[in-house]
Amino acid sequence: MGVVKAVCTSNVKGIQKSEVPTIELRDNWGVEGDAHAGLWHRQVSLLSFEKIEEFKARGADVANGSFGENIIVEGFDLKNLPIGTRFRSGDVVLELTQIGKQCHAHCAIYHKMGDCIMPREGVFCKVIHGGEIAVGAQIDIV
Repeated sequence: MGVVKAVCTSNVKGIQKSEVPTIELRDNWGVEGDAHAGLWHRQVSLLSFEKIEEFKARGADVANGSFGENIIVEGFDLKNLPIGTRFRSGDVVLELTQIGKQCHAHCAIYHKMGDCIMPREGVFCKVIHGGEIAVGAQIDIV
């Protein structure tokens, strides 16, 4: 069992996302109003709360959404889950489609810290079944 620690969104690609109390996810689309939503395999991004905390312990001053993540989850080592893993939170079902990503242009976090965890720790999902996810919600692997 995991817990949703934060949900974040942005209507512009390539910038930090803003923390919000809830997000609405649409089937095979992504987060309503988020710039990364669309008909592709990276509709929603997840990042491990524990990995963010480890990065902060190294001196990083980052807020929720700083890495461009939509959902911060406590309780799972996301990058070590197999492609195809499904998550459920209430009505929402997400399917893991990609682990990590190539960082083409280093972000502000990388330039300040010399490292960024999103390219190796972040995972991406498509929305199998939509609904609402709120901070504090339970999220499970199914």
